[in-house]
Amino acid sequence: MDSVTQIALGAAVGHAVLGHRVGYRAALWGAVCGTLPDLDVFISMGGPVADFTYHRSFSHSLIVLTLITPIITWFILKIHPATVEQRKGWLGLVFLALTTHPLLDSFTIYGTQLLWPFLETPVGLGSIFIIDPLYTLPLLIGVITALSLKRKPLLAQRFNRAGLLISTLYLGWSLTAQYGVKRLAEESLAHTQSPTSSLLVTPAPFNTLLWRVVAMDDSGYHEGYYSLLDQSSTISFTHYPSENALLDNLQQHWPVKRLTWFTKGFYKVEDLEGAITMTDLRMGAEPDYVFRFKVGTLSNPHPKPAVDERIHMPRNWERVPDMIRRIWTEPSK
Repeated sequence: MDSVTQIALGAAVGHAVLGHRVGYRAALWGAVCGTLPDLDVFISMGGPVADFTYHRSFSHSLIVLTLITPIITWFILKIHPATVEQRKGWLGLVFLALTTHPLLDSFTIYGTQLLWPFLETPVGLGSIFIIDPLYTLPLLIGVITALSLKRKPLLAQRFNRAGLLISTLYLGWSLTAQYGVKRLAEESLAHTQSPTSSLLVTPAPFNTLLWRVVAMDDSGYHEGYYSLLDQSSTISFTHYPSENALLDNLQQHWPVKRLTWFTKGFYKVEDLEGAITMTDLRMGAEPDYVFRFKVGTLSNPHPKPAVDERIHMPRNWERVPDMIRRIWTEPSK
Protein backbone atom coordinates (compact mmCIF):
# COMPACT_ATOMS: atom_id res chain seq x y z
CA MET A 1 0.00 0.00 0.00
CA ASP A 2 1.00 3.64 -0.28
CA SER A 3 3.10 5.33 2.42
CA VAL A 4 0.24 7.43 3.83
CA THR A 5 -1.84 4.31 4.39
CA GLN A 6 1.01 2.44 6.07
CA ILE A 7 1.73 5.42 8.34
CA ALA A 8 -1.95 5.66 9.25
CA LEU A 9 -2.19 1.93 9.96
CA GLY A 10 0.97 1.93 12.06
CA ALA A 11 -0.20 4.95 14.05
CA ALA A 12 -3.64 3.43 14.63
CA VAL A 13 -2.15 0.11 15.74
CA GLY A 14 0.33 1.89 18.02
CA HIS A 15 -2.39 3.97 19.64
CA ALA A 16 -4.62 0.92 20.11
CA VAL A 17 -1.84 -1.00 21.88
CA LEU A 18 -0.30 1.63 24.13
CA GLY A 19 -1.98 4.99 23.57
CA HIS A 20 -3.73 4.87 26.93
CA ARG A 21 -0.35 4.41 28.65
CA VAL A 22 2.16 6.60 26.83
CA GLY A 23 -0.04 9.03 24.91
CA TYR A 24 0.89 10.39 21.49
CA ARG A 25 4.24 8.54 21.55
CA ALA A 26 2.42 5.29 20.83
CA ALA A 27 0.96 6.62 17.58
CA LEU A 28 4.26 8.26 16.66
CA TRP A 29 6.34 5.10 17.02
CA GLY A 30 3.59 3.05 15.44
CA ALA A 31 3.79 5.30 12.38
CA VAL A 32 7.59 4.97 12.30
CA CYS A 33 7.48 1.18 12.53
CA GLY A 34 4.72 1.07 9.95
CA THR A 35 7.03 2.85 7.51
CA LEU A 36 10.26 0.92 8.12
CA PRO A 37 9.65 -2.11 5.85
CA ASP A 38 9.37 0.09 2.75
CA LEU A 39 12.82 1.60 3.26
CA ASP A 40 14.21 -1.28 1.22
CA VAL A 41 13.42 0.78 -1.89
CA PHE A 42 16.60 2.75 -1.11
CA ILE A 43 18.73 -0.41 -1.29
CA SER A 44 20.12 -1.40 -4.69
CA MET A 45 19.63 -5.11 -5.36
CA GLY A 46 21.93 -5.18 -8.39
CA GLY A 47 19.72 -4.26 -11.33
CA PRO A 48 16.24 -3.12 -12.42
CA VAL A 49 14.66 -6.59 -12.40
CA ALA A 50 16.33 -7.46 -9.09
CA ASP A 51 15.16 -4.17 -7.53
CA PHE A 52 11.64 -4.86 -8.79
CA THR A 53 11.38 -8.46 -7.62
CA TYR A 54 13.31 -8.30 -4.33
CA HIS A 55 11.20 -5.44 -2.98
CA ARG A 56 8.89 -6.76 -0.26
CA SER A 57 11.15 -9.72 0.42
CA PHE A 58 13.45 -9.70 3.48
CA SER A 59 12.17 -6.31 4.67
CA HIS A 60 8.58 -7.61 4.65
CA SER A 61 9.30 -11.05 6.09
CA LEU A 62 7.27 -11.79 9.22
CA ILE A 63 10.26 -13.81 10.41
CA VAL A 64 12.76 -10.97 9.99
CA LEU A 65 10.40 -8.39 11.49
CA THR A 66 9.80 -10.61 14.52
CA LEU A 67 13.55 -10.95 15.07
CA ILE A 68 14.21 -7.20 14.93
CA THR A 69 11.29 -6.31 17.22
CA PRO A 70 13.37 -6.53 20.45
CA ILE A 71 16.11 -4.35 18.91
CA ILE A 72 13.70 -1.58 17.95
CA THR A 73 12.00 -1.84 21.36
CA TRP A 74 15.38 -1.47 23.09
CA PHE A 75 16.05 1.64 21.00
CA ILE A 76 12.66 3.18 21.89
CA LEU A 77 13.24 2.57 25.61
CA LYS A 78 16.62 4.29 25.35
CA ILE A 79 14.81 7.37 24.04
CA HIS A 80 11.91 7.09 26.50
CA PRO A 81 13.44 5.55 29.67
CA ALA A 82 10.52 6.77 31.79
CA THR A 83 8.29 4.23 30.02
CA VAL A 84 10.45 1.19 30.85
CA GLU A 85 7.58 -0.27 32.88
CA GLN A 86 5.70 -0.58 29.59
CA ARG A 87 8.35 -2.82 28.04
CA LYS A 88 5.86 -5.56 27.15
CA GLY A 89 3.50 -3.00 25.71
CA TRP A 90 6.28 -1.54 23.55
CA LEU A 91 7.19 -5.03 22.34
CA GLY A 92 3.60 -5.65 21.32
CA LEU A 93 3.32 -2.25 19.66
CA VAL A 94 6.51 -2.65 17.62
CA PHE A 95 5.66 -6.22 16.60
CA LEU A 96 2.12 -5.38 15.48
CA ALA A 97 3.06 -2.12 13.74
CA LEU A 98 5.82 -3.90 11.81
CA THR A 99 3.90 -7.03 10.85
CA THR A 100 0.60 -5.42 9.90
CA HIS A 101 2.52 -3.59 7.16
CA PRO A 102 3.36 -6.71 5.08
CA LEU A 103 0.05 -8.35 5.96
CA LEU A 104 -1.77 -5.38 4.45
CA ASP A 105 0.57 -5.39 1.44
CA SER A 106 -0.36 -9.01 0.79
CA PHE A 107 -3.87 -7.85 -0.14
CA THR A 108 -2.41 -5.97 -3.14
CA ILE A 109 -1.45 -7.61 -6.42
CA TYR A 110 2.30 -6.87 -6.20
CA GLY A 111 2.89 -9.65 -3.72
CA THR A 112 4.73 -9.92 -0.41
CA GLN A 113 7.25 -12.60 0.60
CA LEU A 114 5.81 -13.10 4.07
CA LEU A 115 7.90 -16.14 5.01
CA TRP A 116 11.23 -15.17 3.42
CA PRO A 117 13.78 -16.84 3.36
CA PHE A 118 12.00 -20.18 3.87
CA LEU A 119 9.28 -19.50 1.32
CA GLU A 120 9.94 -16.88 -1.35
CA THR A 121 6.65 -17.18 -3.24
CA PRO A 122 4.95 -13.77 -2.94
CA VAL A 123 1.50 -13.65 -1.40
CA GLY A 124 -0.56 -11.26 -3.51
CA LEU A 125 -4.31 -11.59 -3.05
CA GLY A 126 -4.99 -8.62 -5.33
CA SER A 127 -8.28 -7.64 -3.69
CA ILE A 128 -7.38 -3.98 -3.07
CA PHE A 129 -5.61 -1.31 -5.10
CA ILE A 130 -2.38 0.15 -3.69
CA ILE A 131 -4.23 3.43 -3.01
CA ASP A 132 -7.80 3.15 -1.77
CA PRO A 133 -9.29 6.10 0.14
CA LEU A 134 -12.11 3.98 1.55
CA TYR A 135 -9.54 1.90 3.40
CA THR A 136 -7.27 4.76 4.47
CA LEU A 137 -9.77 7.44 5.54
CA PRO A 138 -11.29 5.51 8.49
CA LEU A 139 -7.77 4.94 9.86
CA LEU A 140 -6.83 8.62 9.50
CA ILE A 141 -10.08 9.90 10.98
CA GLY A 142 -9.90 7.44 13.86
CA VAL A 143 -6.29 8.13 14.88
CA ILE A 144 -6.46 11.92 14.36
CA THR A 145 -9.65 12.12 16.42
CA ALA A 146 -8.08 9.94 19.11
CA LEU A 147 -5.01 12.16 19.33
CA SER A 148 -7.21 15.24 19.69
CA LEU A 149 -9.05 13.64 22.63
CA LYS A 150 -6.00 13.16 24.85
CA ARG A 151 -7.99 14.25 27.91
CA LYS A 152 -10.60 11.58 27.22
CA PRO A 153 -8.53 8.41 26.76
CA LEU A 154 -11.43 5.96 26.74
CA LEU A 155 -13.31 7.91 24.06
CA ALA A 156 -10.08 8.30 22.12
CA GLN A 157 -9.53 4.55 22.08
CA ARG A 158 -13.08 3.95 20.88
CA PHE A 159 -12.63 6.27 17.90
CA ASN A 160 -9.28 4.74 17.01
CA ARG A 161 -10.51 1.17 17.30
CA ALA A 162 -13.59 2.04 15.24
CA GLY A 163 -11.31 3.23 12.45
CA LEU A 164 -9.32 -0.01 12.61
CA LEU A 165 -12.49 -2.10 12.61
CA ILE A 166 -14.03 -0.31 9.62
CA SER A 167 -10.83 -0.62 7.59
CA THR A 168 -10.51 -4.30 8.46
CA LEU A 169 -14.11 -4.96 7.45
CA TYR A 170 -13.39 -3.17 4.17
CA LEU A 171 -10.59 -5.64 3.46
CA GLY A 172 -13.05 -8.46 4.05
CA TRP A 173 -15.50 -6.80 1.67
CA SER A 174 -12.80 -6.56 -1.02
CA LEU A 175 -12.19 -10.32 -0.86
CA THR A 176 -15.92 -11.02 -1.10
CA ALA A 177 -16.35 -8.73 -4.11
CA GLN A 178 -13.29 -10.22 -5.80
CA TYR A 179 -14.63 -13.74 -5.39
CA GLY A 180 -17.97 -12.78 -6.93
CA VAL A 181 -16.35 -11.13 -9.97
CA LYS A 182 -14.05 -14.13 -10.43
CA ARG A 183 -17.03 -16.44 -10.64
CA LEU A 184 -18.64 -14.21 -13.29
CA ALA A 185 -15.36 -14.03 -15.22
CA GLU A 186 -15.03 -17.82 -15.28
CA GLU A 187 -18.59 -18.14 -16.61
CA SER A 188 -18.00 -15.48 -19.28
CA LEU A 189 -14.70 -17.00 -20.41
CA ALA A 190 -16.31 -20.42 -20.72
CA HIS A 191 -18.08 -19.12 -23.84
CA THR A 192 -14.91 -17.95 -25.59
CA GLN A 193 -13.31 -20.07 -28.29
CA SER A 194 -9.76 -19.93 -26.95
CA PRO A 195 -9.04 -21.79 -23.69
CA THR A 196 -7.39 -19.70 -20.96
CA SER A 197 -4.66 -20.91 -18.62
CA SER A 198 -4.79 -18.42 -15.73
CA LEU A 199 -7.12 -15.70 -14.45
CA LEU A 200 -6.45 -12.42 -12.65
CA VAL A 201 -9.17 -10.35 -10.95
CA THR A 202 -8.07 -7.08 -9.36
CA PRO A 203 -9.75 -3.74 -8.59
CA ALA A 204 -9.40 -0.67 -10.75
CA PRO A 205 -7.64 2.34 -9.17
CA PHE A 206 -8.99 3.81 -5.92
CA ASN A 207 -12.10 1.63 -5.47
CA THR A 208 -13.53 -1.87 -5.13
CA LEU A 209 -16.61 -1.36 -7.31
CA LEU A 210 -14.89 -1.62 -10.70
CA TRP A 211 -12.78 -4.72 -11.37
CA ARG A 212 -10.25 -5.53 -14.09
CA VAL A 213 -10.05 -9.10 -15.33
CA VAL A 214 -7.10 -10.58 -17.25
CA ALA A 215 -7.08 -14.10 -18.66
CA MET A 216 -3.98 -15.57 -20.33
CA ASP A 217 -3.97 -17.88 -23.32
CA ASP A 218 -1.35 -19.27 -25.70
CA SER A 219 -1.40 -16.26 -28.03
CA GLY A 220 -1.80 -13.41 -25.55
CA TYR A 221 -4.39 -12.31 -23.05
CA HIS A 222 -7.99 -11.17 -22.66
CA GLU A 223 -8.82 -8.01 -20.72
CA GLY A 224 -12.25 -7.00 -19.47
CA TYR A 225 -13.95 -4.82 -16.86
CA TYR A 226 -16.88 -5.41 -14.59
CA SER A 227 -18.63 -2.99 -12.26
CA LEU A 228 -20.64 -4.25 -9.34
CA LEU A 229 -23.30 -1.79 -10.54
CA ASP A 230 -23.55 -3.41 -13.99
CA GLN A 231 -26.95 -4.78 -14.96
CA SER A 232 -25.40 -7.54 -17.04
CA SER A 233 -23.95 -10.66 -15.45
CA THR A 234 -21.42 -11.26 -18.23
CA ILE A 235 -18.04 -9.66 -18.88
CA SER A 236 -16.94 -8.55 -22.35
CA PHE A 237 -13.29 -9.14 -23.18
CA THR A 238 -10.83 -7.73 -25.68
CA HIS A 239 -7.95 -9.93 -26.81
CA TYR A 240 -4.39 -8.61 -27.10
CA PRO A 241 -1.44 -10.49 -28.61
CA SER A 242 1.84 -11.32 -26.90
CA GLU A 243 4.96 -12.28 -28.88
CA ASN A 244 5.98 -15.08 -26.51
CA ALA A 245 8.05 -16.80 -29.20
CA LEU A 246 10.66 -14.04 -28.82
CA LEU A 247 11.65 -15.66 -25.51
CA ASP A 248 12.24 -19.13 -26.95
CA ASN A 249 16.02 -18.76 -26.74
CA LEU A 250 16.03 -16.57 -23.63
CA GLN A 251 14.33 -18.86 -21.11
CA GLN A 252 17.55 -19.36 -19.11
CA HIS A 253 18.36 -15.64 -19.02
CA TRP A 254 18.01 -14.64 -15.34
CA PRO A 255 15.79 -11.55 -15.86
CA VAL A 256 13.42 -13.62 -18.01
CA LYS A 257 13.26 -16.45 -15.48
CA ARG A 258 12.81 -14.00 -12.62
CA LEU A 259 10.03 -11.99 -14.28
CA THR A 260 8.20 -15.14 -15.40
CA TRP A 261 8.21 -16.35 -11.79
CA PHE A 262 7.42 -13.02 -10.15
CA THR A 263 4.52 -12.08 -12.46
CA LYS A 264 3.04 -15.58 -12.04
CA GLY A 265 2.79 -15.79 -15.82
CA PHE A 266 0.87 -12.52 -16.25
CA TYR A 267 3.23 -10.80 -18.67
CA LYS A 268 3.35 -9.80 -22.31
CA VAL A 269 6.30 -9.89 -24.68
CA GLU A 270 6.91 -7.26 -27.34
CA ASP A 271 9.47 -6.17 -29.90
CA LEU A 272 10.06 -2.45 -29.38
CA GLU A 273 12.37 -1.32 -32.17
CA GLY A 274 14.62 -4.34 -31.79
CA ALA A 275 14.40 -4.52 -28.00
CA ILE A 276 12.63 -7.56 -26.53
CA THR A 277 10.57 -6.45 -23.56
CA MET A 278 8.51 -8.09 -20.81
CA THR A 279 5.66 -6.18 -19.20
CA ASP A 280 3.93 -7.03 -15.91
CA LEU A 281 0.23 -7.12 -16.83
CA ARG A 282 -0.91 -7.05 -13.21
CA MET A 283 -0.04 -3.40 -12.57
CA GLY A 284 -1.68 -1.05 -15.04
CA ALA A 285 -4.21 -1.45 -17.81
CA GLU A 286 -3.95 -1.80 -21.55
CA PRO A 287 -1.92 -0.09 -22.97
CA ASP A 288 -0.49 1.70 -19.90
CA TYR A 289 1.62 -0.38 -17.53
CA VAL A 290 3.94 0.54 -14.68
CA PHE A 291 6.68 -2.08 -15.08
CA ARG A 292 8.25 -2.91 -18.44
CA PHE A 293 11.77 -4.29 -18.86
CA LYS A 294 14.15 -4.86 -21.74
CA VAL A 295 15.49 -8.42 -21.49
CA GLY A 296 16.95 -9.11 -24.95
CA THR A 297 17.64 -7.83 -28.46
CA LEU A 298 16.69 -9.12 -31.88
CA SER A 299 19.54 -10.77 -33.73
CA ASN A 300 20.05 -13.11 -36.67
CA PRO A 301 19.30 -15.99 -36.42
CA HIS A 302 18.23 -15.92 -32.73
CA PRO A 303 17.47 -13.23 -30.15
CA LYS A 304 20.27 -12.43 -27.75
CA PRO A 305 20.03 -11.80 -24.00
CA ALA A 306 20.64 -8.23 -22.88
CA VAL A 307 21.41 -6.51 -19.60
CA ASP A 308 18.02 -5.83 -18.06
CA GLU A 309 16.77 -2.28 -18.27
CA ARG A 310 13.55 -0.74 -17.03
CA ILE A 311 11.63 1.16 -19.69
CA HIS A 312 9.78 4.02 -18.05
CA MET A 313 6.45 4.75 -19.64
CA PRO A 314 4.56 8.04 -19.17
CA ARG A 315 1.56 7.78 -16.86
CA ASN A 316 -1.70 8.48 -18.65
CA TRP A 317 -3.70 10.03 -15.82
CA GLU A 318 -6.31 11.26 -18.30
CA ARG A 319 -7.74 7.73 -18.30
CA VAL A 320 -8.61 7.81 -14.61
CA PRO A 321 -11.84 9.91 -14.97
CA ASP A 322 -13.04 7.55 -17.72
CA MET A 323 -12.33 4.57 -15.51
CA ILE A 324 -14.22 6.14 -12.62
CA ARG A 325 -17.20 6.86 -14.90
CA ARG A 326 -17.14 3.21 -15.92
CA ILE A 327 -18.23 2.32 -12.37
CA TRP A 328 -21.80 3.44 -13.05
CA THR A 329 -21.82 3.61 -16.87
CA GLU A 330 -22.09 0.20 -18.46
CA PRO A 331 -20.85 0.08 -22.08
CA SER A 332 -23.40 -0.71 -24.76
CA LYS A 333 -23.23 -4.19 -26.25
